[in-house]
Amino acid sequence: MENAKLILEKLDYLEELILNNKKQILSVADLEKYTGFKKSSIYQLVHYNKIPYSKPNGKQLFFQKSEIDDWLTKNKSLSNDQIQENALKYALRKKV
Repeated sequence: MENAKLILEKLDYLEELILNNKKQILSVADLEKYTGFKKSSIYQLVHYNKIPYSKPNGKQLFFQKSEIDDWLTKNKSLSNDQIQENALKYALRKKV
């Protein structure tokens, strides 16, 4: 019986993931699940205009998934290999 309950919980979780993955517009609750950020952190980011959002009715917040993806991958750090590759390209370009 315990196994059946665990299986049902996992199926519910997977169903929610699939449905959320298809959404292009996210609510605060959806964004919490999508990013793992706490609700208070999301509201703080909105308050300081650090995250792209919409407020069409003046109250409820919505987030466009593609904009959130762009925002999440902004300011990424390069690996040492990428830095060395860029430095080599730069050095070779200067010699010509």
